[in-house]
Amino acid sequence: MAAPVSGESGSGARGDSGSGAPGHGLGTVVSATKAAGGLPQPGDEFDFYRSFPGFQDFCAVQGERLLHCMSQLMKHHGCRSHINDKNKLTGLEERFDLVVESNDVILEKVGIMLDEASGVTRSQPVMPAGYQPPKIVVSSWNRKGGNRSTETFHLLHAKNIQRPQLKFKDKVDNSNTPFIPKISVKPNAVKPLSSCEFQYKRPEDLDVPPALADFIHQLRTQEHMDDMFSHPYQHELDHLVMSESLRIKPEPQIYKPLEETSCKFIDTLEDLVDLNEKLTRSKEFAVDLEHHSYRSFLGITCLMQISTREEDFIIDTLELRSEMYILNESFTDPSIVKVFHGADSDIEWLQKDFGVYVVNMFDTHHAARSLNLGRNSLDHLLKLYCNVDSNKRYQLADWRIRPLPEEMLAYAQADTHYLLYVYDRLRADLCDAANGQSNLIHLVWSKSKDLCLKKYVKPIFTEESYMELYRRQKKSFNSQQLAAFRLLYAWRDKLARSEDESTGYILPNHMMMKIAEELPKEPQGIIACCNPTPPLVRQQINELHQFIKQAREIPLLKSESTLFGPHDTSHVSESDLMELSFTGRSNFLTSTLTVLCNIILSEMDSGHLTVAQQKAHSIMESFENPFRMYLPSKDIHISKNAKYDPSSKIYEVHRIIRHILSVTVKEQGCHHVSLLIQQVLSTRGAVDMLSKANPRKQNCKQSIFF
Repeated sequence: MAAPVSGESGSGARGDSGSGAPGHGLGTVVSATKAAGGLPQPGDEFDFYRSFPGFQDFCAVQGERLLHCMSQLMKHHGCRSHINDKNKLTGLEERFDLVVESNDVILEKVGIMLDEASGVTRSQPVMPAGYQPPKIVVSSWNRKGGNRSTETFHLLHAKNIQRPQLKFKDKVDNSNTPFIPKISVKPNAVKPLSSCEFQYKRPEDLDVPPALADFIHQLRTQEHMDDMFSHPYQHELDHLVMSESLRIKPEPQIYKPLEETSCKFIDTLEDLVDLNEKLTRSKEFAVDLEHHSYRSFLGITCLMQISTREEDFIIDTLELRSEMYILNESFTDPSIVKVFHGADSDIEWLQKDFGVYVVNMFDTHHAARSLNLGRNSLDHLLKLYCNVDSNKRYQLADWRIRPLPEEMLAYAQADTHYLLYVYDRLRADLCDAANGQSNLIHLVWSKSKDLCLKKYVKPIFTEESYMELYRRQKKSFNSQQLAAFRLLYAWRDKLARSEDESTGYILPNHMMMKIAEELPKEPQGIIACCNPTPPLVRQQINELHQFIKQAREIPLLKSESTLFGPHDTSHVSESDLMELSFTGRSNFLTSTLTVLCNIILSEMDSGHLTVAQQKAHSIMESFENPFRMYLPSKDIHISKNAKYDPSSKIYEVHRIIRHILSVTVKEQGCHHVSLLIQQVLSTRGAVDMLSKANPRKQNCKQSIFF
């Protein structure tokens, strides 16, 4: 769309205000969105329209046009543009991945242009005079600067390190039980900690996770089940009041240069206690976490970064995992503001790994959204307020690595070093946007408080858990494929919990769907469905093969998808069919009756029909069968005697429908026949179409609807 808009502006379509072309482009996008929203929705409605040949042709033509336009747009922006090439892309998922990749590139360009339009990249520095702007070096993304300009480095991913879970004092709890808060001491408490949340004494040789033992104990004694799973600081957060200092427009305090700021790495208990004392004496501090989720079932918080106005701290949470609860004294102090950016996951990770809770938080992500900045990422805020280009090369690095390289430590420090200054600038902008009032600040503060009230919830496996993933994949499996998928899903969940590995490491979703869809007969077929083959799949290949063999022994049934469900009445008993009311909605699509009515009425000789039957017969003849695609083709031989064979399904359906029509026509008259036809046609638009094609049917139309 960018090329046509620029062309129109060049031809004078922009107008005096200079907003004509953008307005036209926006209007086109809105119109296209509305048109897309008006298409039949997936499910029964789409399947019904899909039965018409005209709609099929329309979808095919418009689909090709859309793919061609998308290909041209991708080519214009320098992306891979073979979305319409069936030789290179054979599946819907591959095309979807290509669209996602192209969107990322295009949106990145849009963000850069928006920054330029808002003046973020202008030559004048945003910071006060004397501040040195960052030096821009044009080079390869993975080349170091300095004297060794030719040396390159890669993202660090630990493959053969010792698993940190093995050194944890508390055994990781991957049991299939609800999460119980890890808290035994409650600092800054207004309401004391519930008695059920204290750890009771267990046998030392009990080989079960502590959380599971607590859960079993509570179930046996039936003690305070609600309190056991409640938020420990629910009462304090419910009665928290925003301080007056937050309502006043602040004077932003400039941060120290990153190179001149002290950064201390904390990996001992003594240093952690000293840090907690410093935090309790401060008015605010910034917090961020680095998390690893690929080689752990529930994930591991590997690092915590904290910044005050004077110092930066990096805490080795793998080493101090069992002592991190000490920070509850400062994190739950309502007089201290904790500044996060996008704390949705951070709040849960603090609870899950350390039993640390947050009271009185300010989330800069919600502040950016309230200001409608367009982009709410921390990268954008650093560029907007600090003129700092954040380096995200280590964003996906493996933070379990010990010792951490200097480059990763510098990256971790930068995440929180500027955050307090951004916090000041956002508060000032919120005051200005509200004309000096504090309503916007209070809105952000309230949303941040709601985040503090979040509770970590463990993933619980049930017999129906696999259906959620199955529905998201939009696949249509038969009974054998679905059984294989269910068995693979249960195997993966059990193995991931016992080995403390993520489900994505055990067997990624797309590989699991592929195995269930193909149902390989040999173990090598399972290996062929996985590229690359996960290590535990190769180890457990015989067990997986047994699952597939077990699934293949199940009777093969049709998929219970929307394609078969609404139109399949084989599961409806004869008594239910006889009790169908034509004056109300039936439990199955009444348009299915059209096929059967056509079969029966076509046999009747028009010379022996009543007036009502002739009207019904005329309308039925003019109505094109929408389910032709589900019927056998004309060149397939169908026995004409099938409907006279008592053992056939056609005979049963034929007899029931013939009985319904004969009773309705002979005993209840023309009016009920009209109601029958109205139920079959379903919509007034269908009758309008028929009346235009057959003008003589106007009286019948009136008898139906009036």
